[in-house]
Amino acid sequence: MTKSQVRQARQSILRSSGRFWSAADLPLVSSTRQHLLAELAHRGELSHVRRGLYWRGRKTPLGMSPPSPEALAEELVGKLGVGPAGLSAAHRLRLSTQVPRKTHIAVPHRPPTSSGPITFVSRAARSRRATAALTAVEVALLEVLDDWSRVIEVPLPDAWRRLLEAVKDGEVSAARLAEASGTEPAPARVRLSALLTQAGFADYARTVPGADPRTARQALPRELAAAVA
Repeated sequence: MTKSQVRQARQSILRSSGRFWSAADLPLVSSTRQHLLAELAHRGELSHVRRGLYWRGRKTPLGMSPPSPEALAEELVGKLGVGPAGLSAAHRLRLSTQVPRKTHIAVPHRPPTSSGPITFVSRAARSRRATAALTAVEVALLEVLDDWSRVIEVPLPDAWRRLLEAVKDGEVSAARLAEASGTEPAPARVRLSALLTQAGFADYARTVPGADPRTARQALPRELAAAVA
């Protein structure tokens, strides 16, 4: 390992902005990589995120700008089937004005330990979200359909219209949502089927697994049930 190689690696880091760094990104021997990253973090040129992971943001008078919660989540858990949960999901869909102190991220597998501004929520049983390659906004929609009594702030008819617009306008994919539905809770499946039907995607709605009559009645308020009857 030459001094020139170490210098080039250092310059690569210092020239970067808005990206994560780990030892695997550096063409150096293990001990040298760890030493270089630790040295730059000590000098304030990198921010230590968690063991083995660093962030190079924009330097400001107040220090290094942090990564966005979305960028951090993507780095830690990927993108497929990953998206906002709880109030974060409702806020993403403009169904609530509340901004949670930490961003809640639903992960369709065993999540890592929550980190910094993120609280990870395990959705390991909802594995088809990853198989269907759901986007973040599609995950948010399923999360809201599952937990709407707790997270929706606007009147339910207004929220329903907003969700219908998302499906009709192509903001979310009816095909992917239907594909993912098989591992969603029964109330969410009932609501998704009704939503797809009313949005004009009855063929996809019919592929959503059903629920027992009692769950179906409880899951869909009378005024919404009448609209899709």
